[in-house]
Amino acid sequence: MIRDVNCGELREKDSGRHVRIAGWVRKIRDHGEIIFIDLWDRYGKTQVFIPSDREELKEKVREIGLEWVVLFEGEVRERPEEMKNRKIPTGGIEVVAERMEVLNRSRVPPFVVGEEIKAGEELRYRYRYLDLRRMRMIKNFEIRHRVMQVVRDFLDRNGFIEVETPYLAKSTPEGARDFVVPSRLHPGKFYALAQSPQIYKQILMVSGFDRYYQFARCFRDEDLRGDRQFEHTQIDIEFSFPEEEDVFNLTEGLMAEIFKQVRGIELETPFPRMKYIQSMEKYGTDKPDLRNPLMIEEFTERVKDSPFRVFSSSEYTGGIRVKGILSRRDIQELEERIKKEGGKGVLYLVKEGEYRGSFVKHHPDLDTFGLNDGETLLLISGERKQALTLLGILRNILGERLGLIQNGFRFVWITRFPLFELDEDENITPCHHIFTMPAVSIEEVRENPTTAEGMQYDLVLNGVELASGSIRNHNPEIQRELFRIMGLSEDEIEERFGFLLEALSLGAPPHGGIAPGLDRLCMLLAGEESIRDVIAFPKTYQGLGLMEGSPSYVHKELLRELHIKVVDDDA
Repeated sequence: MIRDVNCGELREKDSGRHVRIAGWVRKIRDHGEIIFIDLWDRYGKTQVFIPSDREELKEKVREIGLEWVVLFEGEVRERPEEMKNRKIPTGGIEVVAERMEVLNRSRVPPFVVGEEIKAGEELRYRYRYLDLRRMRMIKNFEIRHRVMQVVRDFLDRNGFIEVETPYLAKSTPEGARDFVVPSRLHPGKFYALAQSPQIYKQILMVSGFDRYYQFARCFRDEDLRGDRQFEHTQIDIEFSFPEEEDVFNLTEGLMAEIFKQVRGIELETPFPRMKYIQSMEKYGTDKPDLRNPLMIEEFTERVKDSPFRVFSSSEYTGGIRVKGILSRRDIQELEERIKKEGGKGVLYLVKEGEYRGSFVKHHPDLDTFGLNDGETLLLISGERKQALTLLGILRNILGERLGLIQNGFRFVWITRFPLFELDEDENITPCHHIFTMPAVSIEEVRENPTTAEGMQYDLVLNGVELASGSIRNHNPEIQRELFRIMGLSEDEIEERFGFLLEALSLGAPPHGGIAPGLDRLCMLLAGEESIRDVIAFPKTYQGLGLMEGSPSYVHKELLRELHIKVVDDDA
């Protein structure tokens, strides 16, 4: 071995030991007579000392630069008490260098590598390998590794087997655009990169595998944000003969094990359950952050006969009350934020001895709002779903601004989502995916597709959708009818899903499952705000891989072989 110790393992008990230690040069402190070097690797940092009587070695050391990879050979010694650094595990020792060997040079880095990098995001991702040379990032990936080990051990103990399913799949509707891959052997035909293993894992249940899992790579061509990437990893779990509570219990046990083993946190189970409609009415979202104590109150019935037309002509009026008096400037800023989200504005009412607000002259019965002295009420009126969504956004903003978000981890199950919803073009589309078992009869689904509930559920943690799942539809006739309600013709059903319907008709057991997002889980465990900090080589918000330069053009010969022609729209 080139080295016999790493940069994080030496302690005072190693004093007098002769070692070979290698790593990256993180800092050089040249005091003339003596030189100190901070040597870094993934395990930590060790101080190397070059004493005054080693002139030849000092001259060699003065030639090296930051981020060079070097080897030092020397003796470990305990630092004087007043010079010990108790902030790091190796702070009680240093290596007195006798010899140095340069293993590799580095040109001057484009930014100083340290825990707090001042470089912009574009530069960090262009040189991602330097960005990753930070203890914060190393710790994030140690958390990710540990989570995966805990998951494997837990699911193995519970009888699940790990099975890999294809990345190259058939295009099926899963809520986002597909990434497509041309087939060289079959010109004009394409694979789709699997958005999830949904159909494959259902077919594994038909195959009698009973309990399956995998760390599934999922590919979705959708707009990027802090908790979304083109490719992500989910802990895909499916089993036969479950009821919803079986899925909940298994998932809660898995989360409890992860938090205990990785963070030393004891979770309280079972997690609370809340229906989708209740979540929307109380929190204005299907992924509520329960650390925020604010809730939405509905005033529709109390103001429906108001002479104030904003109230009387609106389908819904709801509000959020806060303790304390918000200034007019604060309210204006909130109003601007809501307008950016598509709202028309925010109404307000303050009680400070007397009432004042944006509608006090137009609504005579102000006591109907039940406002206490020293409180502010913020109201939004309009179409019910939009108003609730805007109130949910307002609730999150107020929770942050007023410092109301509590510490800790708050889980909640959101259950009984509608099977279908309307998209921007008023087309019926699955709320989650089309393979969910209805919680009502198929006749009720046919009559009221956007209100009929399905056996689907999300696990939400601190306002982040951490996992999504459902009890699947194992009845081929019901599944076919759901395809019809979605608007697919018989030919489209056969062309896109004939193989699944055939499998379901050959003895499919009742089955269901869930898929926690590994990246989002690790993000929350690590205390990060973006999944990009727990993904080794993420894309930017513009979908660019700046380090390797992707996406890129390919050679014309390859396109010709694939029977593909790139059309320039500007030509």
